[in-house]
Amino acid sequence: MTDDSPGTPLREEDIRPADLKARLREYMLRDRDRWLAGRPGWVTVPCPACGGGEGRAFEVRGYAFTECADCGTAFHNPRPSEQQLADYYANAESYGFWAREMFPATAEKRRESIARPQARRVVDTVDAMGGGRGLLVEIGAGSGLVLEEIRALGRFDRLLAVEPTPGLAGMLRDKGFEVFESGWETAPLEGLQADAVCSFEVIEHLFDPGAYLRAVRKALRPGGVLVLTCPNIRGFDFQVLGYDNADNFGLGHINMFHPASLSTLLESCGFTVRAVATPGRLDADLVRQKILRGAFDVSAQPFLRRVLVEDWDRLGEPFQAFLRENGLSSNMMVTATT
Repeated sequence: MTDDSPGTPLREEDIRPADLKARLREYMLRDRDRWLAGRPGWVTVPCPACGGGEGRAFEVRGYAFTECADCGTAFHNPRPSEQQLADYYANAESYGFWAREMFPATAEKRRESIARPQARRVVDTVDAMGGGRGLLVEIGAGSGLVLEEIRALGRFDRLLAVEPTPGLAGMLRDKGFEVFESGWETAPLEGLQADAVCSFEVIEHLFDPGAYLRAVRKALRPGGVLVLTCPNIRGFDFQVLGYDNADNFGLGHINMFHPASLSTLLESCGFTVRAVATPGRLDADLVRQKILRGAFDVSAQPFLRRVLVEDWDRLGEPFQAFLRENGLSSNMMVTATT
């Protein structure tokens, strides 16, 4: 695979500007109220990674979680039913705001810093695994930035997007993509004979990740390649900030895996895990921003204070590179084959 380490460091402000993030928070608070209002209909589930049922119960901002005693996956439990989740994702105000304003306002920076490297990573991965050149499916394609960059590389004969949010599905059609406007778990994937499926930041949202992965496997031809990303609960910002203070823990993120537990799930669904990496680029800056806003105190932690505040210009990016290269980032990518 190519080294997509950036020449210019990526900062949260580049992709989530403070003014837009403040407005997004208003929509997320309303979505949170809708989510919690459905609690009478929530259902109890086993661990989505290993099927275990026991573990430490805890709560994050009103969301009930269990940390599996067997594999360490944290999962929202009880959780909204499949129908409640489908309704939420189809109507969430925060997702509509992303489609209308956040994505358009940050599109070029996202393209340069995220989508283009991600597309190259997918193509290089499929090449390395000996994947075919026919069909690639992106599940949860969002505004289509990654698909556009994959299309520009000319690696696949056909591209198909699966996207449940109406505004985003419309953007994909406007860009000329074939679109299944469908829930991630209910898309008609079986029999597609895809050469590759990519799924970025989706599995953490799903009611039944195992059922989803089994459906994805049926969509892939023998030897097909799956490239999947999601949060890594054992990564830096989760471990340092704690679940209560980490922004990436809560609304919509109901399955919080780590490399070992996600690998266990993939193997149980018939995949062979070929590679696990943590290519995240924002861990250090996310914690730094918490410190600067007074939301996280490092006065008693001189190492973090030096790296993330006092000597940030010199040490920030090398520290992030250390996290990225040593499996310590809170974003992970897993490559698997059928």
